[in-house]
Amino acid sequence: MILVADGGSTKCSWCLLAGAAPARFTTEGYNPYFVDTATIATSLARHVPAAVPREQVSEVHYYGAGVLSAAKAEIVAGALRQVFPQAQVFVAEDLLGAARAVLGRAAGFVAILGTGTNSALYDGQRITHCVESLGYSLGDEGSGTFIGRQLLRDYLRERLPPGLGAKLQAAYGLGEVSEVLDRLYNQPLPNRFLASFAQFAHQHYHEPYCQAIVARAFDAFFEQIVTHYPDYQRYAFHCVGSVGYHFRAALAEAAARHGMAPGRFLQAPIDALVRYHEEATELPPQ
Repeated sequence: MILVADGGSTKCSWCLLAGAAPARFTTEGYNPYFVDTATIATSLARHVPAAVPREQVSEVHYYGAGVLSAAKAEIVAGALRQVFPQAQVFVAEDLLGAARAVLGRAAGFVAILGTGTNSALYDGQRITHCVESLGYSLGDEGSGTFIGRQLLRDYLRERLPPGLGAKLQAAYGLGEVSEVLDRLYNQPLPNRFLASFAQFAHQHYHEPYCQAIVARAFDAFFEQIVTHYPDYQRYAFHCVGSVGYHFRAALAEAAARHGMAPGRFLQAPIDALVRYHEEATELPPQ
């Protein structure tokens, strides 16, 4: 049995390849910059369905946010070995998963726009070039955290259009400025907190203000990241992630403004990754 996982910072989607009826389930996300091996193992033990035969899983292919070094990969791999003790465990960055999902074994450009931002050039087998996104504190342009930060900042400075601030306060139960800052600086997972406000921007996208902050976020993503890839305009713009998918029309317009043809936009890569690994098991040995 092969288990494939697409792990974001907020949510992780899983699919167990077991005969004709793959089993799917979801857990919380496991970014190794924010959680350790013990935390991941405890969460998996709690959230992996009892129907999944953990002792019978032979391979785990995990593609995850924050897996940017061997040390970070081992944080996740150690937890997976605890939960699936008979499995060979393969942990790779989410970029490789995104590239395999939208490009398969063809070369091209791929981006991830979800809670955070990532992007790369792919040669059909491996990631060959990556402009660092630098995380939500320094970068992550175009991401949910970037959009949420703009929205929350304008709310706290009372710069939202009339009526929109009250809707935001009601939707999120926001308190005083000091309470919001405490949530950002003193409590766990501030990136998820910031990214949660991107959903509000999507729900109120009919508002010119929301359209403007999304357009600014995507232009910043291209100007700060995409345009720094060599010969970037010769590639189609492929994107994976909830933010890229839900705002795909605005993202396609931003790509066109910067000379890139729009490609595939996937909300989540798990289905395409499952097909990739199904095909891999059918390929003859090299």
